[in-house]
Amino acid sequence: MSPRPCRKHVVVAAVAALAVAGGALIWGIGNRDGSDNGLDDACHGSVAVEEARNFFDGAELEGKGHTGEWVGHETDWCSVRAEDDDRGATLRLQIRPAAAHRSSGAAEEPGAAPIGHGWNGSVSVRDRPRAAVLVDCAPLAGKGLLVLTEATREADELTSDQIRDVARLATETARRAAERFDCEGALGKRPGTVDRTGVATRPAAGAVATCRDVVSPRNARLARVTTVDEYPAGRALTEECRVNRGERDHVRLNAYYGPSALQEKYLDDRYPGSVTGSRTRSYTCRGALGTAYFKLTPPKRGDGRPAPADAPTAEVFDELLTAFAASSAARHGCPTT
Repeated sequence: MSPRPCRKHVVVAAVAALAVAGGALIWGIGNRDGSDNGLDDACHGSVAVEEARNFFDGAELEGKGHTGEWVGHETDWCSVRAEDDDRGATLRLQIRPAAAHRSSGAAEEPGAAPIGHGWNGSVSVRDRPRAAVLVDCAPLAGKGLLVLTEATREADELTSDQIRDVARLATETARRAAERFDCEGALGKRPGTVDRTGVATRPAAGAVATCRDVVSPRNARLARVTTVDEYPAGRALTEECRVNRGERDHVRLNAYYGPSALQEKYLDDRYPGSVTGSRTRSYTCRGALGTAYFKLTPPKRGDGRPAPADAPTAEVFDELLTAFAASSAARHGCPTT
């Protein structure tokens, strides 16, 4: 059985079922009564109106939305677009409790950059620009508020300011929603930039981002490590570091926080065969970050099964995961002792 496709198909099917059960399409295209909302009313007034208007360069806008159920929790979906422009870009938003663990968008993307500026969150510009922000919020299930945004245009069709506005839409919508739900979590600043560095391949000893302090000189020698592929480091909701042992052999290290951790643990528990040979660790974080989940995926053979590891290599893998988990957790402010 091929593990990753099976797991993804389950998530997609579950998302579709939830959308149908809720009686509306994901991202919302109207109220239950079919009428439009004004922009100020979309998502119960939580939409960051200024950021939406900046994205559309001051055009007259219309907002639509609905409230439905997502994994048993009340969730707002809404969309914003330029009035009378059916072919233009649309901004889409979700606002939901952290306990609704079907993660999506930038929140679950391993290569997403940290949104930065004092937030727990991610931003991705690989294809469509997407952003995600997680705020501590004791009144909500899972002790957190998750806001997801995206634009329905490829990033290369948008200006750098518009891509930044997608990130701002997430943070400033989170700010408004946090007030609505009486969240107590510290809020960051309005982003001035978006990190578009992407993946960088470096010698293991020269790692400066998500692979920093992961591969010791001893383990690089024992595991025959050549380079690492790393992404910008910060407080992204999903992180990745790849440790390369030649051109086709690599070890993948991932960190998951908040709803992303809940989702990954759920899938691993439901499909244990998909993680055969993997190693995992957990740290208990504060607030909405919940129990952080860390995983090492070993190299695969030609048939997709994990390659066998002798005792010294297995020890190296354990040490790689321990070092990665400690480094990532420290960036996110999670206790590691």
